[in-house]
Order: sequence, then structure tokens, then C-alpha cells
Amino acid sequence: MTSTKETRENPDYKDTVNLPHTDFSMRANAKQKEPEIQKFWQEAGIYEDLAANNPGEKFILHDGPPYANGNLHMGHALNKILKDIINRYQILRGRKVRYVLGWDCHGLPIELKVLQKLKSSERKELTAISLRHKARDYALQTIADQAEGFKRWGVWGDYDHAYYTLKPEYEAAQINVFGQMVLKGYIYRGLKPVYWSPSSQTALAEAELEYPEGHTSRSIYVAFPVTEIGDKLKAALGKNLDAVPADRLYAMIWTTTPWTIPGNLAVSANPRLKYSLVKATGLDDTDQGDRYYVVATELVEQLAKLLEQELTEIATMSGEALEHTVCKHPIFDRASPILLGEHVTAESGTGLVHTAPGHGRDDYNVGQKYGLGLLSPVNDYGVFTEEAGQFAGLKVLKEGNQAVIDALSETGLLLKEEAYQHKYPYDWRTKKPTIVRATEQWFASVDGFRDAALAAIRSVNWIPAIGENRITSMVQERSDWCISRQRNWGVPIPVFYDKETGEHLLNEETIAHVQEIIRQKGSDAWWELSEAELLPAKYQDVAHKYRKGTDTMDVWFDSGSSWAAVIKQREGLNYPADMYLEGSDQHRGWFQSSLLTSVAVNNHAPYKTVLTHGFTVDEKGRKMSKSLGNGVDPMVVVDGGNNLKQEPAYGADVLRLWASSVDYSSDVPFGKTILSQIFDVSRKIRNTARFLLSNLYDFDPAKNAIAYDQLTELDKYLLHRLYEVGTEITKAFDSYQFFRFFQLMQNFCAVDLSNFYLDIAKDRLYISAADSPRRRSCQTVMAIALNLIVKAIAPVLCHTAEDIWQHLPYPVEQKSVFQAGWFELNSTWQQPELAEKWQSLRQVRNEVNKVLEQARTDKAIGSSLDAKVLLVVAEPDLATQLESLGADLRYLFITSQAELVAAIPADAKYTLETETLKIAVVSADGEKCPRCWNYAVTVGESSEHPALCDRCVGALAGKF
Repeated sequence: MTSTKETRENPDYKDTVNLPHTDFSMRANAKQKEPEIQKFWQEAGIYEDLAANNPGEKFILHDGPPYANGNLHMGHALNKILKDIINRYQILRGRKVRYVLGWDCHGLPIELKVLQKLKSSERKELTAISLRHKARDYALQTIADQAEGFKRWGVWGDYDHAYYTLKPEYEAAQINVFGQMVLKGYIYRGLKPVYWSPSSQTALAEAELEYPEGHTSRSIYVAFPVTEIGDKLKAALGKNLDAVPADRLYAMIWTTTPWTIPGNLAVSANPRLKYSLVKATGLDDTDQGDRYYVVATELVEQLAKLLEQELTEIATMSGEALEHTVCKHPIFDRASPILLGEHVTAESGTGLVHTAPGHGRDDYNVGQKYGLGLLSPVNDYGVFTEEAGQFAGLKVLKEGNQAVIDALSETGLLLKEEAYQHKYPYDWRTKKPTIVRATEQWFASVDGFRDAALAAIRSVNWIPAIGENRITSMVQERSDWCISRQRNWGVPIPVFYDKETGEHLLNEETIAHVQEIIRQKGSDAWWELSEAELLPAKYQDVAHKYRKGTDTMDVWFDSGSSWAAVIKQREGLNYPADMYLEGSDQHRGWFQSSLLTSVAVNNHAPYKTVLTHGFTVDEKGRKMSKSLGNGVDPMVVVDGGNNLKQEPAYGADVLRLWASSVDYSSDVPFGKTILSQIFDVSRKIRNTARFLLSNLYDFDPAKNAIAYDQLTELDKYLLHRLYEVGTEITKAFDSYQFFRFFQLMQNFCAVDLSNFYLDIAKDRLYISAADSPRRRSCQTVMAIALNLIVKAIAPVLCHTAEDIWQHLPYPVEQKSVFQAGWFELNSTWQQPELAEKWQSLRQVRNEVNKVLEQARTDKAIGSSLDAKVLLVVAEPDLATQLESLGADLRYLFITSQAELVAAIPADAKYTLETETLKIAVVSADGEKCPRCWNYAVTVGESSEHPALCDRCVGALAGKF
């Protein structure tokens, strides 16, 4: 089918074609270009100008402080980029955005880093204050390194006035929050069981725990001999009691922490559960006679299988009937009464819980109710003390556990031991198991303001909505908050203790005095100054009677006070903040500590909206970790690795586009395949913008734009699509659904523009006379499209958008795209009927392209311009739509000719038939015009330009 027609001898008409031109590079060259753009922003003061002078209201996204410890990772990238996308969008919407970056600087991880770098001899000489100085220097260096990374990612913010939790003004504000909670009665000192880390010798908050998969405990079933049957149980058992020998009755307990048995003071039963007295047979020959156990009724069958004994039910009773029956401790010579507690369940175990008030919070509560003592025979290092008798000196989580099990076995009261896999709390810093032990600590009484906190939660907009349920359940179930830590690197709890009585001195006057000292000198003053220097004037005469406390505050109290130290204290910010945005783990961390302190002091939440994102994982869904070797360094993604062929420099915008592409409400995958795909999308967007720029080189909207009613129908249709896409993109940013922006922009550039509109537009742009209405119509719409694209991508592809803006071929008032504001949409563009028509035409085009592609594959044609399309249309409305295009129908298919015919020629080789269409592709009529490459029967008709078709002749005359 290849044409044999020859073109005539002709001059070179290349210079008469409107070939595209732009200096905007096809390649981003991000490693070099992005820093140049960032330098332009900095030198021009773009962010500072907009933060101060934008016409709209303030928008304050309060930065949750990353820990000043270690290198940046993909979690940092996701978090900081999402924040920057939101901030830049709000800037484009005209709001005053002041983003103050922050860093969390105190705590054990930094202290450990410092200690790890020291030799043993250096550690011995280390004082509290010298350790603090080293920790401060380490934190400040980490902050500087991390800040450079954030800047390289294009994150705008107030770096010069960033908040650090180690700054004196911040520490003073934190002391003030603590003081106000003291004065309201929410802070107290108590001896209570807390999570304790033997590996770091300090109390831990719930937010400092992690629960690794695969932890296995040694669980045991133990018989506690009943020595005194309570009146309630006697009444419940009645005559059944006659069959039970006095020395053969036992309460059976189950525990996953054998080492806590030395701390046992009671056994707990649930008053609402049903219990059974069972007779056990099947013991070995060493046992004298049958045993009788009290266990939860619904667990009898399960226990019989587990213990491999026949358990015969003799009687049943309520849990309430067990109260005040007394057992004997299975190892020590002391009583262990049966008490009632709602925390006991029959989900596992025996329905009776071994109760050690010094080693469990529920146990402690039961103990308080019944006036039990508090026994916790374990020291700071997790080693049994003398109070543990024969177990003294043993590590509870190691040989101590085994020793207790051995001792129980010797008494004949160990019924079963088995491995039990479950969630167990680990110290999130040392990655080692914790214990629960009673120590004297400072607590915030969450009970005192729990209802207010729950009400505050309901007033907040949570994104995603499930976040509200998560933090609600956490606050509902939270016990009092242990806020004291036994470390040196932190903000001190400003308390003084009477050396003789141990009573604490903590009042409005002493707190205010210490707060002012710290405001002036920083928290080092607590370690550097004497009690006399730290106490107010009225206490000078008795200062020698007091010693200053050595506890520091939980780092979550540090960061949880940022609302007071930053957004409420600094001019130009708002309290409550418009938004907090962090990872989903912060429901039990920063979101919660900020909520609790803010509600305790001011009775409302510190934020209006809270947005949470998931964790970054690899492409297989695995958590990124050093042990798996699947971590990705975001700085290598941006600037490339040592081998640029294997690890090319993709630039910050590709990283930012990835952050916008994901559904952040769950865990977020990242890897080489994903990175490559995102890079392809970024390149498509860039090259679409480049095509638009290159075809607007001779266009000035102020001079050359065509009025809407003079636009071609196709151009009006594209404006309709711009209206639809622009509306949806705005909704996507307003609702923080950035993946919708990603999908919309990707689809618009690839499908609507590149594959359709711009493909068709090339003929008009290149071939028509430069100033012809049909070309200017196209350029008018292209300029509008470019304006929408450059502003829509600016929050995400900020460097690319700025690069485009700096290459606009026509004058614009604003130096930066971010000064230009968000795109505007004209409701006139919305033409649903026109859109319906063109959607039908696009479907016809898709079908025609299938036939053209087949002809091209068979080399029957070289390009679509070698062809003529013949259409038989069965549907009248569609026929009318196609006919309305007239001679322009061929531009829809990018062929030299297109006709509606009554029938397809019998010899047509390339055909396709659908329900409404019959399509044929045949050779184009006429000869090939060397200027437009279209075939036309009019080639040769012009005496002036005998080689050209009539359309090109008209274009050279300025008429087409």
C-alpha cells in the first residue's frame, strides 16, 4: 500500500514552518539545577516574603520534632515532604505560612551515643555536666546535618529560628507547663509499678516501648495451696466441701513472668466469672492422692488437655465466692489471699491471676483496693534484691527466671511449663526486654483530666478518621503518666527534697524561680548551681537542709510542651495550630503527650487537624532495617551514590513526587522499581511542559490571546477538561489526598495532552501561519494549560515548577511561581455537552488508531499521514458529530484525508468493524506536500509554490 507518488522538485520550506523552540532542558539535571533554584529562592527571600505578605490568614503546621540522633531515612523524607507539600499549597492559596522546624534533643539515645564513643577510662572521669555538654554538642551537630538534608529536599521553613528542646527559652516554657500542672494538682510522686528498662536503668513511658514479633516467654501453671477457706466459699460449696481433704485444695494460677512469683502477695479472681472446683486424677506415683483445683469453668476442658489430667467437676461457684479465701505462697512462708479484680479474664490461663502489686499495674490497683503492701524485690539493673531471699543476686530475666521455676518444681507445685509467644514490651532504644517494677517516680494524673482530654479529641479533625478511634482508646485506657527519668541528659524535675524526712519542696514560688534561672542560663544550671543558688530568697536560711532532685523529665513531656514553647509563645504563630502531621506511632507519642499537657493546662487540644502517615517499607512490604539491608538513603536517591550508573541522582523532585503518589494512610512502599516508575512520570510531566513552552515562544497572552467564543471547538473541549482536572486537583490538595493529584496530573499529561490534544495540535502549530487565528487559538489554550500545570505541580515538583516559570517565553509579573498564586478556573469553560461529543470522537479516534497501527506494523504506511480513513457510521448522532468537523475530521486522526462513506471498498485490506462503526485505512490521495508532509490532490495547483498543497500556499500567504 506504500505510495509510489513522487513529490516535485521543490525548495526547502523548513524555515517557513513554526518549529518549536525553548531553552527549557529536556533533562532535569537535578543534582546541579535544584540547588541553583534553592539559592534563587533564598537570595530572593521568596518564602520569607510570602510568609509575611501573603494576603490570606495564617496557616500554621506545627512541626513534630524529629530526634536529633542519626542519619536521615525514608521515614524522614516522607514526613517532611508531606509537610512541605501542604505548606507550599497553602502559600499558593495566599495564606501566611510560617513553618518553624523543630528538633527533639534530650534523652537516652543521645546519651548512649556519647557513652559509646568514649573509652572506659573516659567514662569513669565523666561527670553529669561534662556528659551533658557532650550530648548537647552531638545533638547540635546532628541537627545541622539533618537540616541540610531537609533543605536539599526543598523543604521551606524558618531554619534560622528553629526550635530545639535544649534551648533555654524552650526548657523554661516546659518548666512552666510542668508548674501549671503541679498547681492544678495533676503532678504527684508515688511508689507505683512502672515499665522499667534494666538495660538503661530508667523508667519508661508507654510511648517508649516497642513490641517486636516473635518474643517467647516461659509460661507456668502453679498450684497455690489453700490454707483457709473463706465463709463465702464454704457457703457456695456446702456439702461438696466434705469430699475435699483440707490439704489437697489449690488455686491454680498461670503467669508468663515466673520471676515475679517472689513478689506475689495475692491471687485475683473476677467476681463475674464462673469458677469450678475440679478433682484432678492422673498424677504420677510420687503424689499422694488426688488434688482439687479451683479454676474458671470455661477453661476446665482446655486445662485437662494441657495438664494431661482428668478434671472432674464437683461444684461451681461465682468468682465473688472466692473472696477472702487464703492461699499459701508456693515458695515462701506467707499468706496469699484471693481478692477480686475486674482485670481477670478467662481468655487464657486459668481464670485466677497471680498478683504481685510491685510488678503489675492491675495488680497494684487490686492491692490498693485491699490494702496490700508493695513488694518489688528487684533493683535498677533487673537483679533480685535481698528481699527475694534465696534468689538474691540473680538477673530476673535470665537465671532468676530459671531459679524460680526450679524452686516451684521442687515444691511439687509447678504443674506445667511451656513456651508462650506473645507481645512483650521492649525498650525502643536498647531493643532489650523491659520489666514492670515499683519505684518512686513522678506521675501526671491522667485521671484528673481524662474526660476533658476525650472531649478535646472529639473536637479535632483526624485524617484518616480512624486516628480518632486509636487515640481515644489509648487515652481511655491510659494509666497515670510516669514523667520522671533516671538520666542526666534532659530537663530536670525542679524539686527539692528534705534531707531528713524525704518530703519534697515543690510550689509556685520554687518552680517560678527555677524557671527563670533556666530561661537565663539553660538547664545545665540545675547541675552547676547549688541548692542555695537554685532556691528562692525566702529559703536561703534553710537551703542546707535540702537536696535537689536528680530525675529528668520524660522526653515526651519535652516535645509535648512544644505548643507552649513555640506556637503559643512566638509572635506570628497560632495556638492551637492548624495541623500536626506525623507517623501513626505518634498517637501514643507526640500527639498524645501534646494533647495531655495542653488539655491539663488550657483545657483544649493544641491542634485543629491531625494527619498521620504510615511507615516506609520495601517493595515486599518489609519494614526497612539495617539487619535486612533493605533501607534506602534518601540522600543517595537525590544526589546519587558512589556509582552513578547503579545509583543515579534522581533529584529531590522525584522523591517528592513519590511522596505524593502513595496512599500514606497505610504503610508506604519504596524501592528501585517504584523509583524508576516515579522518575518516568516526572519526566513525562516535564516533557509535556517543555512541549508547551517550546510552542509558545512567539506568544504573549496579553497580546495574542483569542477570546473564548473565537476558540475552535477542540480548544473549548480542552478548556473543559482543564476545568474538570483543575477542580479535582484542588479538591485533592484541600482534602490532603495527594495521590489523587498524582493520578490526575499523570493521566492529564499522558492521555489528554500528549496522546490526544498536543498530538493533534502539532499540525496547527507548525504548519499554519504564525499569527493565524487557528494557531493563536491553540496557543491560547496551551498557555492556560501550562499555567495550570506549573501551579498544580508546584507544591510537589517545586523545583520543576520554578524551572518552568523561569523559562516562560512571555512576561509575567511575579519572580517566582509561588508568588503567582493558585490557578484560576473559569466556569465558562465547563461545557458538559461539548465534552460528551468529544468523548465520543475520542473513542472513534481510538478505534481508527488500531487500524492505523496494524497498517504501520505491516509497513503498508510509514506514518498516519500516508493514509486516508474511510468511515461508515451506523449511529445517526455519531455521524452528525463526525460530519460537524468537516474538513477538520482528518486532523482528529492525523491522516491526510478522512471521509464518511456509504460502504467500505471490497479491496480494503485494513479494516475494523464495531457496533456503530466500520473503518478502513487506505492510501492517501494526491501527492506529498514537502512542507506539511500531508498528501493532497492540490499539490502542484499553485504557480508560485508548485510543490505545495493549497493549505501550505495559504499559510505562506498568511491566510491559514
